[in-house]
Parts: sequence; structure tokens; C-alpha cells
Amino acid sequence: MSADAPPTYTVQELNSSIGSLLERGFAPRFVVDATVSRPQVKKGHLWMTLTDGDASISAVAWASKLRQLAYTPGDGEGVRVVGKLNFWATRASLAVQVLDIRPSLSTVQRRFEAVRAQLEQEGVIDPARRRPLPAYPSRIALLTSVPSSALADMLRTARERWPLTELLVLAIPVQGEVAGRISEVLTQLYAASSRLGIKAIVLARGGGNREDLMVFDDDALCRLLAQSPVPLVTGIGHEDDLTVADLVADHRAATPTAAIVRLLPHRFQALEDVTLRQRRWRDQRHWVLQRERQQLKHRQQQWSQHHPRIVLQQRRDRLEQRLQLLAALAPSRWLARGFAMLERPSGEVLRSVHEIETGESLIVRLNDGRVDVQATAIHARDRSA
Repeated sequence: MSADAPPTYTVQELNSSIGSLLERGFAPRFVVDATVSRPQVKKGHLWMTLTDGDASISAVAWASKLRQLAYTPGDGEGVRVVGKLNFWATRASLAVQVLDIRPSLSTVQRRFEAVRAQLEQEGVIDPARRRPLPAYPSRIALLTSVPSSALADMLRTARERWPLTELLVLAIPVQGEVAGRISEVLTQLYAASSRLGIKAIVLARGGGNREDLMVFDDDALCRLLAQSPVPLVTGIGHEDDLTVADLVADHRAATPTAAIVRLLPHRFQALEDVTLRQRRWRDQRHWVLQRERQQLKHRQQQWSQHHPRIVLQQRRDRLEQRLQLLAALAPSRWLARGFAMLERPSGEVLRSVHEIETGESLIVRLNDGRVDVQATAIHARDRSA
């Protein structure tokens, strides 16, 4: 065969050669960002098309892997796929074998906004529904993954702040399509909360990617959270991670540890509060006693003014004043000063010459006696003079 002649293959040889080239020249694992199109399960395997709008490629998640995945994409959802190439030499077919698949941030945000709008319309998300947290809860329920660093942090913080509160830890899965399993635990807890003396519930999950928190955007789970018989506190992810569950809760904390800090008082702060309350109580008691003493003193003064002896003395004083006034106005006082009083024999006091008739017998009363006289002439004073 000439050196310039093209190689000759059978179909099987050609496909095998292509497969070998792909195996040698392509990365064993890669990441691809794409949009899912027409996902469907066939014989337990999830088949889909990955596209970016300009190109597309088939992808498959085998049944064994599909059961391990925390997320199953829907049609039109953005995803990030970790995969490798599968090449079938018998028919020269190429597909991405899915090793892991996660929703893109845009997909997470769209789901969040859709569920949020729906629950706001239903009245499930309403700030007016939020209840105050108990001041010193005797027992609270912690729903989180077990074991986890989030749980360890919450237990340590609870011991440091307020060791008198009893913690009931309930293990739940916190990632993947596990809303149903969380709902089962919540339903059982709600039914027993009164018997167990639960005063508050903490739903917590440690930090991670926002995509890992999608379970807390599940509409059915969030409706159930809104039915909590006691105040509910969420501590999910980091401070920047906001889920629908946070909007439904009575209080949202930035982290699991912050949820415990928000719910439990610090023992030192509680001691200061008790000391302050005692001081306020003493001050109030002193003020009340002072007020009562003043009122008692005022009443004693009022009572003393109405004592029979005081009343009698007051009447005596008034009588003495009147007697003095009468004495000052008595005719004898005027007579002693040189004045005279003219009267008829009947005792009628005369005040004007017009009351006297000529020849009438009269009595002139002086300080040391009387003079009987007879009016011989009457001279009235000229008023015009």
C-alpha cells in the first residue's frame, strides 16, 4: 500500500479508533454548565439533552447514580454537571455520563421567587403572623443533621449561654430532595409538642452553596413550617442565604449558632437583668412607701382638723370674734365717747328730726343716765345748703 494512501477501516475499527482518541485526548472528568431539555426516565435511567442555545449533547444519569443524586432537574432548568464522556463504539454514539448534577444559581433563584410569590399570595408569608420568642424557654427542639458541626456549635453555645434550657435534638436530612422526610419529623413533633413541653423550635443547617439549600424553598414544607404550634427560629446557611423557610419562620437568624443566641439569654446578662429588676423594685417600693407616708400625713392633718376639740375651739374663736364685733358696735361704746341717743319712751330709737312731732316727750340717753325732754321746736337741716 502506498504511503500516501488513506487508511482503511471497518466500521468497528473506525468506531474503536474514535473511542481510543476520545479516551486519550479528553479529560476523564469535566464540568459543563447547560440548560436541561426534555428530561425523562427510561428503565430507571434519567436521559436528557444539555444545551447552551447554540449546541446540544445527550446526557444520562444511570439508575445507580440517579438514586444518589440530591437534585433531579426539570425541563428548562439551568444546571452544572460533573460528568465524563461515554462513547458507544457499536453505533458511534456519544453522551455525557452524569456523575453529579446541581441546579444553577439562576434556577435556585427562580424557584425561590416563584414559591415566595405563591406563599405571599396565600398569606403564609406575612410579617403579621410572627410571634414573639419566649424569654426563658424551658425546652426547645433542634432539627438539624446529626452529627454535624452546626449541631456541635449550637450545643456548645446553649451550654455557655443558658444551661437551664433542655435541648431535644431531632435528626433530619438537610440536603437533596428530602422535604418529605423533614415534613414527617415535623408532623410528629407538632403532635407531641404540648406533651413534651416544647416552647420553641429551631430549624438549622450549616453553610454551603445556595443550591444545597433548595429543600428549604419547598412550598409544601414551608406551609407545614407555618403551622408550627410554637415559635419557629431558622438558622440556615450563611447570613447572605435567604430561603422561603426563613420568610415563613417567626424569626430568621443568620447562622445556626445565631439562632441559639437569639433564642436563649446569656446567663450573665440574665443576672444583670435580675439585679436591675431588684434595684427597680427597691426604688419603686421606696417611692410607694414615701407616697403612702405623705398620704397618711395628709389624712392625719385632715383628721386633726375635724377633731371635736379642734372644731369646738374653732367655733369658740368665731364666737369670740363676733362678740368682740358686737361689743365694738354696742351703743354704750358710743355713749362713752360723748355721743347721745334720742329715743321715745317706748324705746324706739330716733334717727331723723322728721320722725319727731312738736310737743312730743322724748328721752335723751347719755353714758351715765337719761334726760326726759319735750320737743318745743323742730329745726330740720337745709339739704340744699
